[in-house]
Amino acid sequence: MTIRGKAHIVGAFEHPGRRLPESTVPRIHAEVVTGALADAGLTLADVDGFFCDGSTGFGPISMIEYLGLRVRYADSTEIGGSSYIAHVGHAAAAIAEGKCSVAVVSLAGIVTRGFAFGGRAPRPFPEGPFENLWGMTGPVTNYALAASRHMYEFGTTSAQLAEIKVAASLHAQHNPNALLQDVVTVDEVLASPMIADPLHRLDCCVVTDGGGAVVVTSPEIARDLARTSVKVLGHGEAVKHTNNGRVDLTFSGAVWSGARAFEEAGIAPTDVDYASIYDSFTITVLECLEDLGFCEKGKGGTFVLDGALVAPHGRLPFNTDGGGLCNNHPGNRGGMTKMIEAVRQLRGEAHPAVQVPDCALAIAHGTGGGLSTRMGSVTLVLGREDA
Repeated sequence: MTIRGKAHIVGAFEHPGRRLPESTVPRIHAEVVTGALADAGLTLADVDGFFCDGSTGFGPISMIEYLGLRVRYADSTEIGGSSYIAHVGHAAAAIAEGKCSVAVVSLAGIVTRGFAFGGRAPRPFPEGPFENLWGMTGPVTNYALAASRHMYEFGTTSAQLAEIKVAASLHAQHNPNALLQDVVTVDEVLASPMIADPLHRLDCCVVTDGGGAVVVTSPEIARDLARTSVKVLGHGEAVKHTNNGRVDLTFSGAVWSGARAFEEAGIAPTDVDYASIYDSFTITVLECLEDLGFCEKGKGGTFVLDGALVAPHGRLPFNTDGGGLCNNHPGNRGGMTKMIEAVRQLRGEAHPAVQVPDCALAIAHGTGGGLSTRMGSVTLVLGREDA
């Protein structure tokens, strides 16, 4: 079975808050879900499928009760920040099989009141006693390993990685909700404090509260709505891990998830007009650009030069909301915001300064986990309503 064209995204909403000290995770879920439904012209009573991660009480069951929904399908797939892109693919498959007809995918997170990723105490999962106890104490060290290896193998430079941050900042200046709205230069990125060699502070994503939601429906329901919709054309998932120590740090699971998504959509990377790519760190973007087929392996450093990622006229405009590097990374999970900005681009609703002309095909790609250890990679191909 294929999901190509069998489901549409009809509503999208990103919470405008980046610091929400008085809020709660369930409240944020409620706000983004109702916002996305209002965007679609639907209500809570229309929803018969609900998708979220397992971080809120009893996962989707708790939120279904909290929202007062009556659903016949629920999903709490957990693969980190890429979970929500996976949820859209799963929702499309459920809709194609008749399991539900109006599905909501929701993300909510609060981390700015105090958050520590990792730690030195062993964790109750297989790798915890080895990695956390002996030095893998946070995400930046994990991604720094991949960056170091990529530099060693291919001659990639810190200045090339910095170009990715510069492009994100050029976009974020037009987003009034972005956490970081100041344009930065390559020199400013390189002058920022070193966090884990070779990654500087400005190579790292922001930390924010907030969330977002999208509404996925059958084509029949989408046709009856006044709102412009976006077609789901292809979806691919992959898990990459350490392979018992035989791990190559220079590529991500995108080599598999991207190929699967493009095959289902019946397109090639060269057909893509806009790319939302998970940008937990600059190295994440660079490796995924290569792995998704936008350039050869090892050529990502040269591909991003000369404004290639800058909208509206770059070779491959990316993350036109400012991305996780500048705009929003709610709950330290960025897959949802990647889909929302792709929907904006395909609807022609991005900021005029960054709207890609005649944007017909877009991807949203997520990397959940660690670039040097284990990750869930998910790629979603989306098309304009008339695609």
